[in-house]
Amino acid sequence: MIENHFKSAEALSLASFKEMDYLAVAQYNLPIPLMMESAGLQLANLIALSATKASAILIGVGNGNNGGGGLVAARRLAAWGFKVYLDIPVAITQDLPAAQLERALLFGAKNEVIATPDIWVDAYLGFSQRLPLSDVFLSRMQAANSSNAFKISLDIPMGISEDGTQPMFLADQVLTLAAPKQILNVLSLKTEIFIADIGIPYGIYEKFNIPMPSFFKS
Repeated sequence: MIENHFKSAEALSLASFKEMDYLAVAQYNLPIPLMMESAGLQLANLIALSATKASAILIGVGNGNNGGGGLVAARRLAAWGFKVYLDIPVAITQDLPAAQLERALLFGAKNEVIATPDIWVDAYLGFSQRLPLSDVFLSRMQAANSSNAFKISLDIPMGISEDGTQPMFLADQVLTLAAPKQILNVLSLKTEIFIADIGIPYGIYEKFNIPMPSFFKS
């Protein structure tokens, strides 16, 4: 019997999650910047559980909303007094992540790739990532996997594929957004998966016939 993190009836495909995200914006006027702030705060809280004020935290970000969430986490952690460094392998040109980058730097995060981070956070690519990975992201993934850092991914690990054949960021923990994702079942059961509340209302979960996680409990 094959064990999975989630039952099929309680998890979404990436296409369904993309639709869930769209409905939250279109029907409930839940703005993407607000969801990004919620995701980033939840990520910062999770990172802080494994960090000390002496820890070197490297957060890798790309030019999208997942990167924006990572930059919110960087700002929050820097505000709390943690040592935060940013790995930015591609130019940040989109408005939302660019604004988050400016804030994170103002709060004290450093745009500097360090060789031996204690915690390496994968906020490089989100649910719209395309495979195979480009060389720039593949090299960052390989560097992370060969390091001794504790590794955390935001939403889904960089490089994850439905059949598990692509090289991917080997996360110790994954903070997935809003709902369980079917694709996460390719991960080892040793990988801890947490679900972040980003403000999507109960009614949308009903539309997709999946239970809403009990965010109010934890």
